Amino acid sequence: MAKRGKRGTLSPEDRDLWGKVTRTLTPLHPERAVEFEKELADSLKVAPAGSDKTSKTATAIKAPAPERQPTPPQPLHQLEHRFRKKIVRGVQAIDSRIDLHGLTQHQAHDRLRGFLYQAQARRHKVVLVITGKGGGPDRAYMDERGILRRMVPQWLSLPDLRPVVIGYEEAHASHGGAGALYVRIRRKR
Repeated sequence: MAKRGKRGTLSPEDRDLWGKVTRTLTPLHPERAVEFEKELADSLKVAPAGSDKTSKTATAIKAPAPERQPTPPQPLHQLEHRFRKKIVRGVQAIDSRIDLHGLTQHQAHDRLRGFLYQAQARRHKVVLVITGKGGGPDRAYMDERGILRRMVPQWLSLPDLRPVVIGYEEAHASHGGAGALYVRIRRKR
């Protein structure tokens, strides 16, 4: 990079490089981006005649074709307070249950996926996923208690289950407490 003249001003090579970088970005405020493009074009026209040399950095960087960014998935929601109360009181029935006790992570993940897709096909609204709280301290391996209890919420957030799951929340003590989850199922379109 060439030395800067005044503080805060860029050399022509730096301006050219900065222009290439900014063309690869998606602006937050498009109207300000148009103004910046005009300003950049004007500053490049004013560049001195001796600036025909380009640095290796400026020629080595090629702007990739702009790609459309996928929209990030919406966060999973907790159950509505009234809906949860109805489940706890028994007014709203739990449509189905799955118990993942004693399964490996791979087995549990496969069964959970199949179960949730099946629940959606059967038009269930809420299901209970029993993960267990994990073995006692005598069964813990390197402080790793309740691996399914930790992994099931992560699996519910994966993109392949997003079309099925609206949200989840820890179950009431009467349904298993910390060792179970209420999972709200999205209606199939």
